[in-house]
Amino acid sequence: MKLIYHIIIRLSIVLTAILAIWAVFFYMRMIDEINDETDDSLEDYSEQIIIRQLAGEELPSENSNSNNQYYLREITYEEAQSKPHIHYMDSMVYIPMKREEEPARILTTIYRDGDGNYYELVVAIPTIEKRDLKEAILYWVVFLYFGLLFCILLINVWVYYQSNRPLHKLLAWLNKYKIGSENVPLKNDTSITEFQKLNEAAVMSMQRSEEVFEDQKQFIGNASHEIQTPLAVCRNRLENLMEDESLTETQLEELSKTLQTLEQITRLNKTLLLLSKIDNRQFSATDEIELNSILKKNIRDYEEVYSHKNIDVGIRETGIFKVVMNETLADILVNNLIKNAFVHNAKNGKIVIEISPSKLVFKNSGQDYPLDPQLIFKRFYQGNKKPESSGLGLALIKSICEQEKLHIKYAFENNFHRFEISR
Repeated sequence: MKLIYHIIIRLSIVLTAILAIWAVFFYMRMIDEINDETDDSLEDYSEQIIIRQLAGEELPSENSNSNNQYYLREITYEEAQSKPHIHYMDSMVYIPMKREEEPARILTTIYRDGDGNYYELVVAIPTIEKRDLKEAILYWVVFLYFGLLFCILLINVWVYYQSNRPLHKLLAWLNKYKIGSENVPLKNDTSITEFQKLNEAAVMSMQRSEEVFEDQKQFIGNASHEIQTPLAVCRNRLENLMEDESLTETQLEELSKTLQTLEQITRLNKTLLLLSKIDNRQFSATDEIELNSILKKNIRDYEEVYSHKNIDVGIRETGIFKVVMNETLADILVNNLIKNAFVHNAKNGKIVIEISPSKLVFKNSGQDYPLDPQLIFKRFYQGNKKPESSGLGLALIKSICEQEKLHIKYAFENNFHRFEISR
């Protein structure tokens, strides 16, 4: 997930929590303020009625034109002592003028006149509908939330992209950078200290990688020359020595075994050097290649070499499989697939090759149990040791596929070992 999406998600969560807490406190503060103002009006209204009643003046109507109401009644001493003398509450009251109930704030006051009589005065003033207020606050909080969220996220995204423009330019340069090739110098002017240091670190890292690549390339070239030469000399000397007529049959047999071992070492050395070159991406030139033609060109040679196994080869061609890759690697890939199918096959076995526009499939008979799909592409892994196998064929195929963005899959189906190459 991109960094900007992480920022947006976390910012949304934080804003939701903050606005929810703010809405609760806002509602509580508003209710307190409304109750405070209403209570002041109730106290004034109640005080006027009490003063008039104690002075013996005429009391106002119990229902005024403002929908204010009061109820005054005489109570006993015991009743007066059992109740709080001043009590506020919210309730519903009936408004005669409107013939309906409305929410009201009620003040109950208990007092005593000069003759020692106790009275209970209930004063009610219509107030707001708190349920409606909650719904209104919720509506506007949701509206405010989405409005603020949209504005804040929009501003944050703009600030993020403006501030991280040098970073995106650096990432684009690193994505296009290919070690061992000619690359465009990094031009990423910025006044931000952290990005300046990051640019310097990236350039220095690429320079070190180039130096290591050149050292490896030089080592591979030197190793190829220095190792292959003495191996060739040893092989020639052994061949010359085997021509000596004075050698016994036992000596010739031992020399023949030594020569075979030497040839295996030579093949192994060439394969390891080839793997190193592939891993170091020394095959950079690419072109559109038709694997059909490469397959048909090389399959005949292997049929002749392994004719003693009497293997039946069938090719089912339903289209041309074209890939964009290095021509040398394409030839190595197909050759190793063919060789793997012949080397690990059984006598009088069968090979089925299927070619379509999207994939190349090799099926071969052989051992009657599946190989370990987690290990077969590892170097030097051999499920069933073959003298003509180095244990690097499938590892080489896997390495080529990874470099050329191809996919390889192994399966064991109907007693056939199945290898599939696809884009």
